[in-house]
Amino acid sequence: MDDYRQQELLDRIDEKTAELPWYVGEYVDKKRRTMSPRSLLNYCHDYLIFFNWLLTEGFYNGKRQDVPLSCLEKLTPQQIENFLSYLHFRLNNDRFTINRKLSSLKSLFNYLQNVAETSDLKPYLVRNVMAKIAFNKIKEDQETVAQKMAGKILWNDEYDAFRQFVAEDYCETVKDNKKLLNFHQQNAERDTAIISLILGSGLRLSEVVGLDLSDVDLKKRMVRVLRKGNKEQYVYFSEQAGLDLADYLDVRAKKYQLPPSNKALFVAASMGPHRTTRRLSPRAIENLVKKYAVAFGKPALSVHKLRHSFATRYQAENNDIPKLRRQLGHSSIQTTMIYTHLSNEELKKAVDHMDDHFVAPDGN
Repeated sequence: MDDYRQQELLDRIDEKTAELPWYVGEYVDKKRRTMSPRSLLNYCHDYLIFFNWLLTEGFYNGKRQDVPLSCLEKLTPQQIENFLSYLHFRLNNDRFTINRKLSSLKSLFNYLQNVAETSDLKPYLVRNVMAKIAFNKIKEDQETVAQKMAGKILWNDEYDAFRQFVAEDYCETVKDNKKLLNFHQQNAERDTAIISLILGSGLRLSEVVGLDLSDVDLKKRMVRVLRKGNKEQYVYFSEQAGLDLADYLDVRAKKYQLPPSNKALFVAASMGPHRTTRRLSPRAIENLVKKYAVAFGKPALSVHKLRHSFATRYQAENNDIPKLRRQLGHSSIQTTMIYTHLSNEELKKAVDHMDDHFVAPDGN
C-alpha cells in the first residue's frame, strides 16, 4: 500500500472519529500504532452504529459526539443484548459479523476501564458492561466447517473453467444484451486478472483492493500486501495470474483513460462530468465475482470462497501447511488446518472399499 492510499484511509478515520465522542477518538489514536488503517476504519464504523443506536433508543438526548462516559457506565447486560438483537434482526448481521462488532466494542470498553486514566489516576469507566457479554457460540469442529465449505468452492477442472468463463465465455451469455456485452468487453482483462490473482494467490479482498502498481512484481510473480496486524508481506502468485495481470496492465491506462498520477492497480471505469476514475471498492469486486459466479452456475462463490479454493488446491497438491499458512497470512496454524479436511480422498476410498467386503445375510 503506497503512502497516498495509507493517507486516504487515515483521513477517513479522522472523519469518522470527528463524529464520535472524544474518548473514542483517544482510543483510536492509541490503536494507530498496532492496527492496520483498514481494520481501524472498520472499528470506527462499528462505533458509529453503536452510538447511533444509543441515541435512537433514548439513552442520551443530544449529539452523538457528546455522549458522556456515564451513559456507557449505566448500560445493563440486557440492553447490550438488545443491541446485539438489533444487529441481527434489523441490520441482518450474521453471527460472525456480530462477534466482530462485539469484539471492537469490548476492546474500546476495556481501554476505558483498564488503560485510560483521568488526571487524578482514576479509570474512565469503573463499571464495564461489555465484560459481562459473551460472544456468539459458532465454533464447529474443522471437519464440519470443511464440509460446509466444500460445496461452495471450486474443485479440479473448475478452477480453469471459471477463469476461462470470466475471460471469454461470459460474453456468450450476454450477447443479446448490448449494454452488458459492451460492459464486459470494457472490463474483461481487469476482471480476469482479479479472478486469476485471487485463485492464484489466495489474497484477501482487502488486500486485492489495496494493491497499487508499485506493489506488483511480474518477474518474480509477487505482490506486496499489508496483512492483518499492519504487517507488510510479499505473496507469490501463479504463472497464469501473472499472464492475466500482464494482459490487464497492457490495456489499463488506455481503456480507463488514466492519468499517470493514478497508482491503483484495479480501477473502475471513469464516471461523472469530469470523467474521473477511482480505485475499485470492496463492494465492486464482491459484485463482479457474484455476477460471474451466478452466470457460471456456482452462485455461492464469493471472493472469500475463491480464497478457499486456492488454499484447497494448494494443500491438495503440496501438502505443506506451514507454507500455506504464510501464503494466506494466517496468524494461527489451526485456521490453516481446516484445508486438511477438505479433500480427504483416502478416507473416501476407505469408505467405498467397505462395499467390497460386504456379504449379504443370505450369502448372495
